[in-house]
Parts: sequence; structure tokens; C-alpha cells
Amino acid sequence: MGKQHRPNIPGAGSSGMMAQLARLQEEMQRAQRELEEETVTATSGGGAITIVMTGGQQVRSVRISPEVLQQADPDLLGDMLTAAFNQAVKASKDLAQQKLGPLMP
Repeated sequence: MGKQHRPNIPGAGSSGMMAQLARLQEEMQRAQRELEEETVTATSGGGAITIVMTGGQQVRSVRISPEVLQQADPDLLGDMLTAAFNQAVKASKDLAQQKLGPLMP
């Protein structure tokens, strides 16, 4: 007699794939939790403004030096804050890519 042909049934023999997906999901969740705890720091104005942000892009702190406040130049302060926030967001995204990138297909 000839070989019997077995149809390819989705899900049949896929327990290994399901286990692999479960492990990947666990690793992703762990990496996301780590991102919520890890921080990046960005500065502008020669250190006059400092932003600390998590890898999940939550701002932890904003520090403005007293000297900047004494100068009372709202435009300059706004520019420095914008620059520091933009740097913090970029650094946060870079950290997320570093943590999550290897887990993506």
C-alpha cells in the first residue's frame, strides 16, 4: 500500500510553538516592567535643566537651576525645557528599543 497523506491541521503538534509564544510573552512583560523602573536623564542649558524619565516615558523629575529662574527669561526657559524633554523622550525610546528590540521578530 502507498503512504497515507495526513492533512495539515492547524494546532496539531503546535504545543512547542504555544510554549515558545508564552515564553516570549513573559519576556516581553518582564522587559516592560524593567522599562518602568529604569530611568534616563537628559539635560540642556549646560545642566541648567535636568529631566529624569522612565523607559516607559513617565517623567520622574524636572530640575531647574535657581540661576535660570533668576534670569526670568521665559523664552529661554521654554527652549531649554523643550530641548531637555525631547532628549529624554529620545533616550527613553532608545532604551525601550534596546530592551524590546531583541524580542521582536
